[in-house]
Amino acid sequence: MPVSSQKGSFLEHITIQDSFPIGPEQLEAAAKHTLPEEVFGHIRSGAGGEETLRKNRTAFEKYSIIPRCLNNVSKVDTSIRILGKEYAFPFMVAPIGHLKMVHEEPDFAIANVAASMNIPYIQSTVTARSIEEVSEAVPEGPKWFQLYWSSNAAISYSMAKRAEKAGYEAIVVTVDTVMLGWREDDMRYQYSPLKKGYGKANYVQDPAFQKGLKEGQDEIDSIIENLHHPHLHWDNIAELRQHTNLPIFLKGILHPEDAIQAAEAGIDGIVVSNHGGRQMDGIIPSLEALPAIRKAVGPDFPLLFDSGIRRGADVIKAIALGADAILLGRPYAYALALQGEAGVQKLFANLAQEVSVSMALSGAKTVEEVKQFTLKASDYSL
Repeated sequence: MPVSSQKGSFLEHITIQDSFPIGPEQLEAAAKHTLPEEVFGHIRSGAGGEETLRKNRTAFEKYSIIPRCLNNVSKVDTSIRILGKEYAFPFMVAPIGHLKMVHEEPDFAIANVAASMNIPYIQSTVTARSIEEVSEAVPEGPKWFQLYWSSNAAISYSMAKRAEKAGYEAIVVTVDTVMLGWREDDMRYQYSPLKKGYGKANYVQDPAFQKGLKEGQDEIDSIIENLHHPHLHWDNIAELRQHTNLPIFLKGILHPEDAIQAAEAGIDGIVVSNHGGRQMDGIIPSLEALPAIRKAVGPDFPLLFDSGIRRGADVIKAIALGADAILLGRPYAYALALQGEAGVQKLFANLAQEVSVSMALSGAKTVEEVKQFTLKASDYSL
């Protein structure tokens, strides 16, 4: 199990940072300076007036950790177990699509970092490299596949089968993207990385997709058509179960009743998420939804969390409120834009160190001990 000693670790860590930005605000600012306006806007922005985007962050300020002292935290174990698999840290690589807009080989770079740290790389459906290409290039390390449902269900089943054959460990079905959210920055800049072909590999290499192409139809137009699926229903998820033996997680659950229905339907886990505020404005921040969902599904049901995570203390708070692990998203897109694979490596190494320090200073030696924390809730920030 990964165990770290706190002695000297902070000062030793400082010496290897070179010019990489320290802190999420500096990282975002550096990415803004580096990237074209439309690309930065696409990554940073949220839906509508960005109320949900803002609340995802301010929700963390509502909760305070009450640390315990004199617990001998000279050794901190950051490892977790989910569905019988052990991972080194309580975080995973959130699925982000179209990252060729910031790097020439984003999928290989990110998968390499995840493999080196024994954390799951959750590959998006809309990546520049296919499931098979990533598996061949980075055979080691845990990989999960995030599935955007297709209006042609045969494509969804085919992708799930391909992921299983390629050795992926789980399927993560995103359920809050039945249509694209109202994203004003993309409208303002008339920018669509999908239309530029940055995320087409899994489609154009899929036999069911190729079979479903209409005569003379452009591949990108067909992908866009398939990504619009307002008919998505629980019956579709049940049908997916018939096409894969992999565990199925649902990403985008915010209501306790949906969580209960997922558990009763035999779903293996949930990602509590509002898509980082990118889909619908004015909805509940993910962190506020987390405690009620944990209560609804019980203590042993696998719950992952995303939306708003930026720091080690955020990870601690999310775990204390019910998450088994978190998914980190936007910051690694910025790190990739700035320094490629090396930047992503530094970002996740920083997060690992910060999580370990935060656990120790709050009095926890293991992630299971973090789960026993009771946070102090205040209303001063919301």
